[in-house]
Amino acid sequence: MNITVTGCAGFIGFHACLALLRRGDTVFGIDNLNDYYDPALKEARLSELRKFSRFAFTKVDVSDPGVLLHVEAPVTRAVLHLAAQVGVRSALLNPGAHVRDNLVGQYEVLEYCRQRGVEHLVHASTSAVYGANRKLPLSTGDRVDDPISFYAATKRGGELLARSWASLHNMRVTSLRFFTVYGPWGRPDMATWTFTAAISRGCPIRLHGRGRMRRSFTYIDDAVDGILGAVDRVPVDAAGEIPHRIYNIGNPESIELTRFVSVIEDAVGRRAEIEFVPEEPGEMAVTEADIGTARRDLGFEPSTSIGEGIPRFVSWFRGRYG
Repeated sequence: MNITVTGCAGFIGFHACLALLRRGDTVFGIDNLNDYYDPALKEARLSELRKFSRFAFTKVDVSDPGVLLHVEAPVTRAVLHLAAQVGVRSALLNPGAHVRDNLVGQYEVLEYCRQRGVEHLVHASTSAVYGANRKLPLSTGDRVDDPISFYAATKRGGELLARSWASLHNMRVTSLRFFTVYGPWGRPDMATWTFTAAISRGCPIRLHGRGRMRRSFTYIDDAVDGILGAVDRVPVDAAGEIPHRIYNIGNPESIELTRFVSVIEDAVGRRAEIEFVPEEPGEMAVTEADIGTARRDLGFEPSTSIGEGIPRFVSWFRGRYG
């Protein structure tokens, strides 16, 4: 199967491309290689993907109006759209970039799929859309009209744009709400990386919400299993239904930050110096994924505990950075 992947040099995009290539698919990768974090890491990921003859890459910013339609790309059955601006904190500092990449970019990809006759669009959303929702676990049937971060608002907007295009143009669209994905080749701004680096160097770490915040930490291999399940399952026509599906891609076990840190300490072999600080604006106190529909429809069943996943990340981190 031919698949186009945007954000192919990003953390999740890279791993998704690897999995698609390893199973025999042909991948056309798109990325703008921006400097949100060190582009050298993105180039290193691309170097791994270029080892496959069935991988091709072009440097494109999908948010530039009309640019995608001028890219000489192979005919693809599916588009996996993972290019985005991420992060609750970064959205506070640069909200315009989030509007551009998460809303304008989403529109550009939707219009590309419509004009090119792409059978199925799978795109990334986030658990942050659940916002002020207090009911746990967080379910795709819950209301999500009360985002507490600007990042969440832009990603929820992307979901609504997708649903509108699915309704207006009978497009098959799947939205994936990712829950705190971590693992080797991860992003330097994520907790797993920053905590590992700081503890390794004897530097203090800061725990927001006095460490009582809980997250559904999801290992990258499990997340990719969910992505492939979604790519392979095209929403079917059903009387009176819009061909748009939403799934949670997360670990159903919610872990407190203090426990997460203790596992990193064990993997690094050093105790952390911890500074407890208040919660930051827009941060959710708890995420806990209800994966019932993803389990039923996609065969999604995460199996990697933090006791397994964290040491794998630390081993990769030491191998790359010492």
